[in-house]
Amino acid sequence: MRNYIALLLTLLCAFQARAQSVPPQDAMLSSYEYPFPVHYLELHIQQQSLKMAYMDLRPERPNGKTVLLLHGKNFCAAYWEQTAKDLSKNGFRVIMPDQIGFGKSDKPSHFQYTFQQLAQNTKAILDTLHISKVAVLGHSMGGMLATRFALMYPQLTAQLILENPIGLEDWKLKVPYLSVDQWYKGELQQNYAKIKQYQLDSYYDGKWNADFDKWASLQASWTQGPDYPLVAWNSALTYDMIFTQPVFYEFENIQAPTLLIIGQRDRTALGKANVPEAVRKTMGNYPELGKQTARRIKNAKLVPIEGIGHLPHIEAYTKFITPLLAFLQE
Repeated sequence: MRNYIALLLTLLCAFQARAQSVPPQDAMLSSYEYPFPVHYLELHIQQQSLKMAYMDLRPERPNGKTVLLLHGKNFCAAYWEQTAKDLSKNGFRVIMPDQIGFGKSDKPSHFQYTFQQLAQNTKAILDTLHISKVAVLGHSMGGMLATRFALMYPQLTAQLILENPIGLEDWKLKVPYLSVDQWYKGELQQNYAKIKQYQLDSYYDGKWNADFDKWASLQASWTQGPDYPLVAWNSALTYDMIFTQPVFYEFENIQAPTLLIIGQRDRTALGKANVPEAVRKTMGNYPELGKQTARRIKNAKLVPIEGIGHLPHIEAYTKFITPLLAFLQE
């Protein structure tokens, strides 16, 4: 028992020391350097002007194809760095936006978040760059957005890649509704220790390294900054969007050839903490959800990655990039 208590105290001290070392960030991550030059598109939507950040990596030897990378809920476009470098080496132009409410893009104090709106914003970047055909890759929440984008703009979507997307089930059939105010209250209580513990349990099977810590620390940096209430408010609004706007019922309508890259250890599901244990066990079963979704999408190919969780492109990069490049080059 004494050894166990000592271990807990050591871990707590480590959490506290790390939290104190996380430099605070403002809402726009102004002092955080992205891996490639950041550009901004000014959007005039919902009676306001908003800046949307994106990176545009052009290859030295272009193959004429473009890949659009869409980030997840707890991340920003910067985590695509290695993916973008390898795509560029293979001739692909790579577009990496930060959605409104995320990363270096604006965090509005009032905004009606919909996947349709985010898809329109993303298309506006492509229109500005005169890009008329893309392969769309979405991870986690970005998978829901990529699906909506492919449904709205089938003529633009040459291929669709979904990397451990959320939204392969409709959580509101099992999970009680939380108001935006409830989501906001929960977000205000976030800190480095809680963010790390969630990612440790949900993403990385209890294992941790510097590559994982980089993204937990970046997310936690907002909690230490002066604009965190605004960041937390936008996070609450996007949780409501994710929960209330399923793409689950429309997979059969996808026209683009589709690749599903699914880490088999993943059990991510929105609202799992708010249901009884018996119900919780039925949620986020990615091995089964991947198979079901692949059967529902025409021209879909499933690549299961054994022993890997929610972030294959961070946790098992080679196993992620190899099938991705093969699919893109078909």
